[in-house]
Parts: sequence; structure tokens; C-alpha cells
Amino acid sequence: MAQHQGLVKQLEQLLDLLKPQQYVRVRYQEDGSELDLDVAIRSLIDFKSGAQPDPRINMSHHHDGRDIAVMLLLDLSASLNETPEGASQTLLELGQEAVSLLAWAIEHLGDEFAIAGFNSNTRHEVRYQHIKGYTEHWDGTVKGRLAAMQAGFSTRMGAAMRHAGHYLEKRQADKKLMLILTDGEPHDIDEQDPRQLTEDAHKAVQELDRKGIYTFCVNLDPHADDYVGDIFGRQYTVIDRVERLPQKLPELFLSLTK
Repeated sequence: MAQHQGLVKQLEQLLDLLKPQQYVRVRYQEDGSELDLDVAIRSLIDFKSGAQPDPRINMSHHHDGRDIAVMLLLDLSASLNETPEGASQTLLELGQEAVSLLAWAIEHLGDEFAIAGFNSNTRHEVRYQHIKGYTEHWDGTVKGRLAAMQAGFSTRMGAAMRHAGHYLEKRQADKKLMLILTDGEPHDIDEQDPRQLTEDAHKAVQELDRKGIYTFCVNLDPHADDYVGDIFGRQYTVIDRVERLPQKLPELFLSLTK
């Protein structure tokens, strides 16, 4: 945040325009952020009298006019340890900065969001790393997990997208967005035909679409146009100048969700 003070000020102006001004209370929730005292007291009375109590004793709040749940899925394959031409940081370091700015922006807007990373070492070992859950705030613990991320192994993207979609589809939101940040095409050491994992990732996109989840890919590979459309159709962007990722990623999110 200190390194990108100018960008933070620009984003604050955009966020203030997008941020909804009113909260809507949603009652009768089994899981929620706050106890609904009226319902809880009635349930306690029912319990004491031997009747079946209503378990929906919580309530939650969401912004009026903006009901979005976001999953940010990060490719953590070994190639992120490389420093691209024209940059002074590795792809992993640039990604950490960009995700920090994006998470700060989403938290500022009040949207539900989660962050996870993935890599793979054959189909038998797809690693899914929890960084932030939907019920967690963007706090020191979550920032520590992001700072501790390490890159390694391969990129079995379809499996990771399906697993991330399992969590996202359970959120009660009008719009559900899965944003995938990667630097290359799907790959793993046990696949001889590179098209197989590309087709598998494309199949995952179709499956998520049927569940009401919109997928969008941010790709850092300058040659991504050769394959990324086969997976995501038109739902992608390629950032050729990767050093601009910390600026581009939050701006992209805001344009997708405004």
C-alpha cells in the first residue's frame, strides 16, 4: 500500500463512487453475522415449552444494489518464480502486490470474497491452498498467508476451478465471479497431450457457467492469445506489461463488477 500510494488514492475515488450507501438486513438465517434477538427469544421460549424451535436465529447484512461473491484463484506453479523481462520483481511478488491492492478494494466495497492458490504434481496431487475464506476479513492473519505463498510444480487448472467453484456456488449472492490469475496454459508432468488439460479447463468453465458462476481469466503470458480463448472464450484479458499488474488487476475487477 505504501509503495502504490498514488494508485491507492485513484482507487479510493473510484470505490467511493461504486460503494453502496445502504445496508439491507436479511433475517431468518441459520448462518449469519449477527444474532436476531427477536427470533432467538421466540426459539428459546418454544424450546422451553417443548415445541420445535426455529434454528434460523441469525441475520446477515448486504449492500443494497450490490450483491456479489468473488473467488480469486491464483496459479502458484513454478514459473511464477521467474522475473519477466522489464520487471524488477518475480511474477509471484507482483501477484502478491496486485492481490493485496485488489483485496483492499473489495473489502472497501463490502463484497464477499475468498482467495485461494493452486498447483499440481500429477492428477493425484492437486494442491489447493486456503488464503482467505468468505467469512474472514482482510486482516493480518490473511495477509500473512498471502505473504507466505510459495510457487512450485505444475498447473492443473480445471481441477482447481471445480474445487473453488464448490465453495463459491454455496454463497447466497446475485452475482458470482471467479477471477483466475495465471501466467500460462494448463500443464502437468503426467499429461503427454497438452490439449487434454486445456479441454478439461474449458469443460470446467462450462460446468461453472451452468451453476451461475462467471469465470474470467487474467493471463500474464504474452503468447496467451494462442490458447486462452479455447478455455475462456472471450472472458479473459492478457497483460503484456506484467509490471503494471498491481494497477491493472483492481481496475479490471471494478470494471467487471460495476
